[in-house]
Amino acid sequence: MAFELKQSLKLTQQLIMTPQLQQAMKLLQLSRQELIETISQEMEENPLLEEVSPDEGNEEETHAEIGEDVQSVEREDLKIVERAKELTGEGDGREEFDWANYLEDYGPVGVTYGGRDGEATSWDNVLTEGQSLTKHLMWQMNLSSFNEDETRIGTQIVGNLDQNGYLCATVSEIMQLENVSEEFVETVLQKVQEFDPPGIAARNLQECLLIQARMLGVKNKIIEVIIKDYLKDLELKNYVHIAHKLKVPLREVELAVLLISGMNPKPGGIYSEEKIQPIIPDAYIIKVGDEYKIILNDDGLPRLRISNFYREIMAGLADHGHYEEENGKKYIKDKVQSATWLIKSIQQRQKTIYKVVESIVKFQKEFFDLGIDFLKPLVLHDIANDIEMHESTISRVVNNKYVHSPQGIFEMKYFFGSSIKRTSEGNIASKSVKEEIKQIVNGEAPKKPYSDCEIVKILQAKGINIARRTVAKYRDMMGILPSSKRKKYF
Repeated sequence: MAFELKQSLKLTQQLIMTPQLQQAMKLLQLSRQELIETISQEMEENPLLEEVSPDEGNEEETHAEIGEDVQSVEREDLKIVERAKELTGEGDGREEFDWANYLEDYGPVGVTYGGRDGEATSWDNVLTEGQSLTKHLMWQMNLSSFNEDETRIGTQIVGNLDQNGYLCATVSEIMQLENVSEEFVETVLQKVQEFDPPGIAARNLQECLLIQARMLGVKNKIIEVIIKDYLKDLELKNYVHIAHKLKVPLREVELAVLLISGMNPKPGGIYSEEKIQPIIPDAYIIKVGDEYKIILNDDGLPRLRISNFYREIMAGLADHGHYEEENGKKYIKDKVQSATWLIKSIQQRQKTIYKVVESIVKFQKEFFDLGIDFLKPLVLHDIANDIEMHESTISRVVNNKYVHSPQGIFEMKYFFGSSIKRTSEGNIASKSVKEEIKQIVNGEAPKKPYSDCEIVKILQAKGINIARRTVAKYRDMMGILPSSKRKKYF
């Protein structure tokens, strides 16, 4: 067989994502906090990007200047410096809030925060730092009569507690790590378990409850027996079985269970270091008359522009050799292009969010007027057809985005869901059915909660056809326990 080398032309079509499109898609799916972090990172890497102060810039000039900057980027001569203009980002700036007057006008009546000679005291001096579980336990250990070896073992124990206050490491592991006897570790562990909060440094739930019972000074043996041998029956609220096994009146078991129920199964939770992150909406839906207006939330988002400072740098390149001049021109051109793409992508992101929220309001107007019972079934395809975009784009927009409405703050995903058939008046959204189930459970008798089958019958009486397994699934999704565990004896 002979091999030969040939050349041939072949015309094909391929869908290729440009870097600009990739960046736009990436920014579209970011949450608000992630977007702010991305912008901050870009500002650190690109010296041509700078933030516009609140009293500078004009949004109307922004759109006209973007096209001119893109054309100036393509020029290969030094006239790029003369053609470059300022490029600003989203929205108009807002005036700085006068916190001094606010605190003066609305501060606590009769209370004055001031230092010597009438000087104002820094607010940093009145702020307190939350105490962690580790610091709280070490503080108690330093006040206890621990010798040097006991402090060393106690520090290991405290350092191996999880966020709920349970000991993660075993006694044998601490023994091998510190090269001490197992009895010595057990002795130190018992001393640590006497610290506040009660139940700390337990190895399991059973030991945690026993420690709390001992620290409460409870002398009822039934409580100790229930904790040791009947935790499963306690979970299932099978008090009759416990009373039968212990051969005691049911009333005594109920009193013991009442005391156990008041114990804390997660003693370290009150010192949790997790910070609650407040939800900042991406858009506001405001009712004006009979119509709804949409306002994008630009507060906190840096407004960007291309800095004019590089003009002086480019002007200085003319005094150097040809090699340095060309490298400088290429660097400036690349950075201007990168900055322009970023600003245009941010603007496109805001426009897309506005269109999606506007379409949601169009489909769910009755919900915003009347509440959860009037939430309509809605899928991504409906919004995509309405604003003429792809479903994948809508999916990126609603991911980790929130809106503030007259009905409250909701994630955009909240307005999308499947439908449940009704005997009349068309279909109903699955979230509305979940709300119906929640209201039924809230209105049930504590000593005789509704079973899933009974909830199905109640929903059918309201014209909602739903299977028992669907009720069970929705109940689990909302964190509602089965009827056997919802039953309250006292």
